[in-house]
Amino acid sequence: MLDEQKLQNNIRAAADSLLQGGVVAFPTETVYGLGADAANPQALRRVFEIKGRPVDHPLIVHLGDASLLDYWADGYR
Repeated sequence: MLDEQKLQNNIRAAADSLLQGGVVAFPTETVYGLGADAANPQALRRVFEIKGRPVDHPLIVHLGDASLLDYWADGYR
């Protein structure tokens, strides 16, 4: 198990990677997920490449607040 300081350092490193257009892996209840900045086209391309996912198969975007829904869903109604 990670100590608190190491956990905070890992979170900071993951956040820095995301801000620089990187991709991070994170555990979920059943599998590991890949995360990237959904507003960064290069980061999204990298997720598709890593997963070997066809570009016509959409990705899930997690939003921090419901007020962001209109922005992200615009054009998909």
